Amino acid sequence: MTPAAGLTGATISGLGAYLPQRVITNDELSLTLDTSDEWISQRTGIHARRRAAVGQASSDLALPAGQAALTQAGLVPEDVDLVIMASISPDHLMPAAAARVAFGLGAVNAGSLDVSAGCSGFVYALSLAAGLVISSMMRHVLVVAGEAISRVLDWEDRSTAVLFGDAGGAALVSATNGVGGLLAFDLGTDGSGADLLSIPAGGSRLPASHATVDGRLHFMKMNGREVYRFATRVVPRSARAVLNRAGAQIEDVALIVPHQANTRIIQAVTHKLHAPWERVFINLDRYGNTSCASIPLSLLEAHEHGRVQAGDLVLLLGFGAGLSWGSCLLRWGGLSRGEAL
Repeated sequence: MTPAAGLTGATISGLGAYLPQRVITNDELSLTLDTSDEWISQRTGIHARRRAAVGQASSDLALPAGQAALTQAGLVPEDVDLVIMASISPDHLMPAAAARVAFGLGAVNAGSLDVSAGCSGFVYALSLAAGLVISSMMRHVLVVAGEAISRVLDWEDRSTAVLFGDAGGAALVSATNGVGGLLAFDLGTDGSGADLLSIPAGGSRLPASHATVDGRLHFMKMNGREVYRFATRVVPRSARAVLNRAGAQIEDVALIVPHQANTRIIQAVTHKLHAPWERVFINLDRYGNTSCASIPLSLLEAHEHGRVQAGDLVLLLGFGAGLSWGSCLLRWGGLSRGEAL
């Protein structure tokens, strides 16, 4: 553990992402599901998504993203004090997938832990990292997200199979006293909606059995209508809360980076916030819903494509299973640019 003595803030000093090579188009899905490119794209905005290779687990997608974030920050794995991994599709119930990532990186001085907060997980993990850095307990915390969601999808259920994609993302949170920083967070949970978006079986509440396998209960189940109602009600409220905490207005925000769930939810949230659509970053058309990886992947693309400049206010909006939500307002400090994804 390296104390951040004399430094009073936390900033994102590096970003990384990893995308599997395999691209699954809507037309390909229509060969095995009762669907079409038109049906999927009109309802979700998604045209394609990535799928992990055979044998790739979620930590395998998070690892190269973490390596890229360290490289961009100009640091080595030994500089990392803690690795936090957010995922809805972890390698195992135990051990933590973060332990595999830390080992793969060679982060020999780092602790590790997993965060399970649905698709809000990246924002939750980012808040933990910021708190540890701002408190001067640590200097560099690596937040990674890895999602091999294709492993937990029912490929006979078009309500979920068409939505999700596999990816990895990462953000290195470091101590700073300069421009840029993680300014405020708003986190929340409503456990009354826990069953609206879940993988029912495989844990201690519903252990694996012949019945759970036959019932396809180890795959994701979602009540899409209720999740839509939840997200469009709660996310605008959370966004306003985090802006208030930072003393900012929606007009001050240069870029909104929402969890890439589907276009309809994002459009409804944007409308309720009275934010211009051109200030919203979207890439779900190419990658689908990559759960915890969607925000770091989007933030990196926004940076690489020049959508955000040093000093800009950026609003991150996460929401998902739990039901959970998490918002973050940050002032962009600027990063070196690599090749665009």
